[in-house]
Amino acid sequence: MITEQGRVLELLLSGCFVCQVSDEEAWRFLKTAGNGDKIESQLNVLNRTLASAADGEVFFAAYQSLYDNERKQLGSQFQDITSHLMPLVEWLILVQQANGSDVPVSQGTALRLNELQTIIEDTPAFAEQIEKISRNRLFGSTSTQLDGQLKQVFKRLTELGYLLRPNAEKQIYIATGKIEYLYDVLKFIDETEALSLTAQAEQAVQQGSLL
Repeated sequence: MITEQGRVLELLLSGCFVCQVSDEEAWRFLKTAGNGDKIESQLNVLNRTLASAADGEVFFAAYQSLYDNERKQLGSQFQDITSHLMPLVEWLILVQQANGSDVPVSQGTALRLNELQTIIEDTPAFAEQIEKISRNRLFGSTSTQLDGQLKQVFKRLTELGYLLRPNAEKQIYIATGKIEYLYDVLKFIDETEALSLTAQAEQAVQQGSLL
């Protein structure tokens, strides 16, 4: 049987973002004194390091040192992230506006799909926006119905790790810590907007965060 340390290591190496919502046991393991050091030493063997976002509330594996191969992979990953930012930000803004909230979606925010759908259906501008968002290649919806468009967006966000659906019987989704990571990426890009994507990616690694 695999140990909890081994399970957490596998999660990180598979690209998962560990937070209290996505995997509370793994998150508590990493928050416990000494455990992070154990994981760090194992990651270092594979040229990885234990990185965090959202003031240490979200953990993930990042490159430790950059060589030619790592630079190529890093550039590709960072380009993927930046190409996905616009539809993700548009979706976050839409949800915040539809909920009539001054507070953005954050880790732990509960989103009720049925309630959100009702609000969007009653507001033509929201309906047009979700149609546009859903057709982005990140979500890839081909549905002509708002119901199908919205469900596809939530399905993809769950697959990408931004949302968690605790109960398959209910249309309730919980935002994970990867949302907080997204905010950190946006802030980082804003602060380094004069740099090329490759330079931004390398600087992010040098700071021990983001990728």
